[in-house]
Amino acid sequence: MLRNMVAARATDPFPRYGLAMELRKRGEYEEAHQVFAALLEDHASYLPTYLMAGNLMAERGDPSGAREVYDRGIVVARDAGDGHTQSELEAARAELD
Repeated sequence: MLRNMVAARATDPFPRYGLAMELRKRGEYEEAHQVFAALLEDHASYLPTYLMAGNLMAERGDPSGAREVYDRGIVVARDAGDGHTQSELEAARAELD
């Protein structure tokens, strides 16, 4: 169902985000990572992706990749004036150090 929504709403980041989250929940980590990576590429301003993509990378043993994603998200959140998301990303980033 989510894949159909992604196909039908190709320019909307939310269905792809939902698909990535569902894949992660099912333990399909590589495909979830690929969907998150595409979201970061195609919809760089979609802030929820940064925390969840970074968390997945950290959980899967890629702290340097997670740092990079969190750092990019912190800049995007700051530029968007979203202090809440910025602080969440900064906290996640700090946990890696």
